Parts: sequence; C-alpha cells; structure tokens
Amino acid sequence: MADVTKRRNGEIIQTVFGVLLENPDGIAPREVIEATAGRMELTDFELGEYESNPGAKRFDKILRFATIGPVKAGWMTKSRADGWMITAEGEAALEKFADPAEMMAESDRLYRVWKADQPEPESDAEEVEDSTAALTLEVAQEAAWGEISKYLLGMPPYDFQDLVAALLEAMGYHIGWIAPPGPDRGIDIVAFTDPIGVEGPRIKVQVKRHRDQKMNVSDIRAFIAVLGDKDAGIYVSSSGFTKDSYQEARMLETRRLALIDLEKLVELWTEHYDSLSDADRGRLRLEPVYYLANGG
Repeated sequence: MADVTKRRNGEIIQTVFGVLLENPDGIAPREVIEATAGRMELTDFELGEYESNPGAKRFDKILRFATIGPVKAGWMTKSRADGWMITAEGEAALEKFADPAEMMAESDRLYRVWKADQPEPESDAEEVEDSTAALTLEVAQEAAWGEISKYLLGMPPYDFQDLVAALLEAMGYHIGWIAPPGPDRGIDIVAFTDPIGVEGPRIKVQVKRHRDQKMNVSDIRAFIAVLGDKDAGIYVSSSGFTKDSYQEARMLETRRLALIDLEKLVELWTEHYDSLSDADRGRLRLEPVYYLANGG
C-alpha cells in the first residue's frame, strides 16, 4: 500500500463514514465499498487490478486496509449479520477531524495503543503479513457468510422455526410446543428447562424469517406484551434488530428478553452442532475450515 498516502486513506475513511452514517443499522461490506467508490474520484492506481487476481480491484483492498485502524480505534464495527457500522466514537472523530490526514494520524495513534497490548511481531514484514492474512480471512468469512445467510433466508418460515426449535433442544431445553401453520398470537415456540415444565421459567420464543426488515421497538414491545412476569423471552430475527430494539431489551427490569440475530443464531448452531441429532444437522450442515492463527 506504499502508493497510498495517509491523506488518501483519511479521505477514504471519511467517505466510508459518510456512507455508514446514512445506514445506522449496518450495511453490507460490498455495498460500503461500491458506495464509497461511487462518491470518490479514483486514481488509475486504485482502479487497477492485481495481476495475480484479475478482476479484483485494488481499491477494494486499499479500503479494507484503511479500515483496520478505525476498527481497532473503536470508530467502526464489522458484523457478519449487520455489516459495517459507525460508532459514537467514530461520529465524534468525523466531526472533530476535518483534515483527512489528521484523522488518519489519530486513527494510527489509537491503533498503536491497541497494538501495544498485542504480541509483538518479529519484524515489520511479519506485521504486514499478519494484516494481509487478516484481510484475506475477512473476505473469506464474508463469502462463507454470504452462502450461509442466503441459505437460511431462502428457507421456508416454518422450516426456519423448526431449526430454532432444534437448536434450543440441542442446548438442553425441552420443547413443549411449536406453532403449527396459521396465526400464532405472537408465540412460535414454548420451551422449558425441565421435561415437564415445572421448574424454572417458561420460555416463549418468537421467530421471524425476514430478508430485509429489521425488527423495531414496536415489534419488541408487542412481544414483551405476551410475556408473563415469570416468563423468559427469546426473539429470533433473521433480519436483525434496530439499535433502538437492543436498547429497549436492555432497559427491561421485570422481564428477561434475549434478542438473537442471524449471526448469533449461526454461532449458537456451530457451538452446539455436536449435540444436534443427525437429522437436525441436516437442516443446516456446516463444514469447518481451518486457518493458521496469528503466531501459529
């Protein structure tokens, strides 16, 4: 990345942050890159492709490298399910640093603070190699996530509901009821912590298999309304939740509510995969791929 100056990286990050500000609940990495490229006048170097990887634009990798510092600085986050988001600290940095070079210098400083707590690389070349490997892994994970999410989002709603029930059973809960096709009155699954449901809370589960629409505060409040004082609630949404929804769930004092988006669902599925029956594994079969860890 020797052909890209600190000022240019700052210009890229400021443009990225502008895109993220317009999408407060997250946006897919590919959309961020395309929107950023569309708002900037790219140089011939940035428009070029890699000889070893025809079709891969240099700008894509340049942008991803530029985001390493801001992520470690706490200015932005990257989530498989929700995509990239700007944080309150990132918004403050964008407002404070009008000069892109100064903004990137502060990002680099915060990155060094983070790096000081990490194992020291043996050389500068090793540090660059680690960063390149991290970006390669990031792209590979995004590609894998794209396949998994596409499969789950294409699943019929009641099959998705059954997948959630299978996961809860693998986690040690006892499924008392699964809603049949038709009106469910806000409850799709009822589970218990013991086989006959006399111990612990009754667990009510709402399952939404949507592609795009994130669950908002109104959706959360409607679900809370069907929870009794001794109930625990689980809201599963394939399209995720708005920031206000998470805030609403955190503010609850008398009821327990867990919000599970697609990323968390897949994490739990992976964690409890060995406890699933072979038939249930068939609902979402996963194959692990191993990478050499940093320092390995």
